[in-house]
Amino acid sequence: MMTVVQCWDDGVTTDMRLTDILRRHGAKATFNLNAGLHEKNRTLSFVYEGTEVRRLGRDEMREAYDGFTIANHSLTHPRLDQMPVEAVRREIMEGRSRLQQFFGQPVLGFAYPFGAYSETVMDLVREAGHVYARTDRGVDDPFPPENAMSFHPSCHFLAPDLRLRYEKAKAHGVIYFWGHSYEMTTEAMWEAFEETVRRISADPGSRWGELVDLFKHRD
Repeated sequence: MMTVVQCWDDGVTTDMRLTDILRRHGAKATFNLNAGLHEKNRTLSFVYEGTEVRRLGRDEMREAYDGFTIANHSLTHPRLDQMPVEAVRREIMEGRSRLQQFFGQPVLGFAYPFGAYSETVMDLVREAGHVYARTDRGVDDPFPPENAMSFHPSCHFLAPDLRLRYEKAKAHGVIYFWGHSYEMTTEAMWEAFEETVRRISADPGSRWGELVDLFKHRD
């Protein structure tokens, strides 16, 4: 039985459409959030391919992510590998603390902003109490990682060979994809993604899993 795990970054408004799809098909997922970037109401974050990307307001986040796992994406999404150690420690520890207080669940996963990390950053992520940290480097066989603080996913969810990777991953038991919901910019992309989720949910040889559960029985 292959375990399928997924995570999504940045806490944007299109996550609400995404979570509706995931709930409809019984799919599990982890959402990597920046606690310091969410205000009471929605805020404009940036423009992606001509479309405004807005972060969710705090007042709607509990409902948006109800039933899903929350992970830390740092407090404010800087490049951690280019910052002084104490500033990095604050980004990691305060980001985790705020998310745990807000959502009332343990926050055990971490995703490096921009995929940027170093040995020092990895040590600080572990020190803060995380059990894994995700990069953005794709690998064919993601689990178990050599170092849980540099957990490489299989691929981005828009990888053109995702279906092929999915079938190949059945030989080693885990496939891990990631992305941002704002990257689905057309109805056709949303429909294609929902079909992917539907197909995985219907596959008797696969099951949706939680990222953190992969690490629960490891030393």
